[in-house]
Amino acid sequence: MAKILAVTACPVGIAHTYMAAENLQKAGIALGVDIKVETQGSIGIENALTEQEIAEADGIIIAADKEVAKDRFAGKKLIVTGVQEGIRNPEELIKRIQNGDAPVYKPEASALAGSKKSRSKENPIYKHLMNGVSYMVPFIVVGGLLIAIALTLGGEQTPGGIKIPDGSFWKHIESLGATSFMFMVPILSGFIAVSIADRPGLVPGMIGGYIAANGSFYGSTAGAGFIGGIIAGFLAGYVALGIKKIKVPKAVQPVMPIIFIPILSSVIVGLLFIFVIGHPVASVFAALTSWLAGMQGGSSILLAMILGAMIAVDMGGPFNKVAFLFGSAMIGEGNYEIMGPIAAAICIPPIGLGLATFINKRKFSQTERDAGKASFTMGLFGITEGAIPFAAQDPLRVIPSIVVGSMVGSVIAMLAGVGDRVAHGGPIVAVLGAVDHVVMFFVAVIVGVIVTALLVTALKKNVEAEPVAAGVGPVSRGSVPEKLEPKVESAPIAAIRQLTDIMNLGLIETELTGTTRDDVIDELIAKFDASGILTSKEEYKQAILNREGESSTGLGMNIAIPHGKSNAVKRPAVAFGIKRSGVDWKSLDGTDAKLIFMIAVPEQAAGDAHLKILQMLSRRLMDDKFRDQLLNVTSKEEAYQLLETI
Repeated sequence: MAKILAVTACPVGIAHTYMAAENLQKAGIALGVDIKVETQGSIGIENALTEQEIAEADGIIIAADKEVAKDRFAGKKLIVTGVQEGIRNPEELIKRIQNGDAPVYKPEASALAGSKKSRSKENPIYKHLMNGVSYMVPFIVVGGLLIAIALTLGGEQTPGGIKIPDGSFWKHIESLGATSFMFMVPILSGFIAVSIADRPGLVPGMIGGYIAANGSFYGSTAGAGFIGGIIAGFLAGYVALGIKKIKVPKAVQPVMPIIFIPILSSVIVGLLFIFVIGHPVASVFAALTSWLAGMQGGSSILLAMILGAMIAVDMGGPFNKVAFLFGSAMIGEGNYEIMGPIAAAICIPPIGLGLATFINKRKFSQTERDAGKASFTMGLFGITEGAIPFAAQDPLRVIPSIVVGSMVGSVIAMLAGVGDRVAHGGPIVAVLGAVDHVVMFFVAVIVGVIVTALLVTALKKNVEAEPVAAGVGPVSRGSVPEKLEPKVESAPIAAIRQLTDIMNLGLIETELTGTTRDDVIDELIAKFDASGILTSKEEYKQAILNREGESSTGLGMNIAIPHGKSNAVKRPAVAFGIKRSGVDWKSLDGTDAKLIFMIAVPEQAAGDAHLKILQMLSRRLMDDKFRDQLLNVTSKEEAYQLLETI
């Protein structure tokens, strides 16, 4: 059995890290691969890979949107890609290791560590930026919470607002919080540079970030802020990377990373910022800060709408992170009224969808109702990713609903002057005392949640009440049933012992007429519809096409196994068709698909059913003789008899 290791990591390390890990593990089970996944989440490294496991592994997959140290994987086949690929295409990543479609990692040639295919799927600029953000966020959280606690417990009301008396215990706590904020920009810059140039980029990145944040270096009353920090980080990273590539005598190579690269790159970045970059960027940043601080009326509403939409539209993706970074940076500048609307918008999608599953259960499957409880809880702690399962299943209805809800909540918070001193969102920050105008914060959240819940329930259709994972009656060997009859009682997926338990003659076509992939898909869907398997052909077809959009289900060897998970499917079933002249299915080995198996499973049973059916098919279809026999059948009855052996 092949042994594959993986590492998953996302910038914040809360949801995507573990979603990618789970999907990789499920894919490994389905493909018969021994896989272990190390997660680098917000609480640190879990399930760490050992030296022995790495030595015995056939290959490594890194699915991450932040920098992951690769030196320990020297000499192993290595794929480096984004965390979304681990979530969406885990099977493809594993198959690439199995097929040898992965380069051997060599530390001295790390720029070539990912294949062209994997590198084309990840945005390096976004990856480097998010690496810096992931290390910066804890400093903002600690600083904001310490200041908020100090003001709440030690502050006194004065004509100029709440102030903490000098020399008091809480004044020291406030100073600790301010110290944490002071590290924000240097940390951002330093770890952007580390993502680009590895450890040699840390020193020039942090020095550049410190200079960017301290305008006294270039004669500015205000620093260049987070914009300057980002510029300094990328500049330091690429300067250090350029120096790393310079060929030097072997005697000098050992000290390059600890002496020459940091010194030279620090001098270059520092002088460029002091004499060329610093003052212009500081002027732009000062103008931006003043513009934001002076926003009134319609302009502030527009900003709130944009931020709310960005937070919700991809639920933790690039747009969400850019808006989050913007609000976090404004905290460092003392402008808390930008993070306030963001903090409200962050929790509205998961809480709104959770509430919707409580108030109108007919619109959601049992699986969605279960997810709703988790989504609601995640929203209370400001984790937008709780909305992802709903959006993945029904994006056309869910995404507009959560975007509108978040925009409404964000606008209310902006108009009410809600501020947030912590780079986080959700009711948790209000409970901890980090939010100004707490009552209006909750008003904004509640209104946004209600809007989301009402919209999504209005747009979604009722889910028909059907047995979960409804099985079908047992079929004796040698018999050829004319139609599928569901059991009187609901049967578990484990009751499916052979492929023909969920097939009949009506689901077989030995002479497909379609000339394109979509034509063949329509023919087989028509078979399901005629057998009473579907409640909606269109909805099920969309599920099939969505799956094909992720990666082709053409497995090679003239086989394609399109499959769809949908609430439009009443019970698990498989349709089979033969296209003797073949049809282009964008198969991995370039062969046309001639043997096409279409799998339909209800959304409620998707986790078990489609994996079990795929396992049944995959094992048998690896037999060359069996494939030839199928291709040469002359009738549906003959095909059924062969399929009965699966």
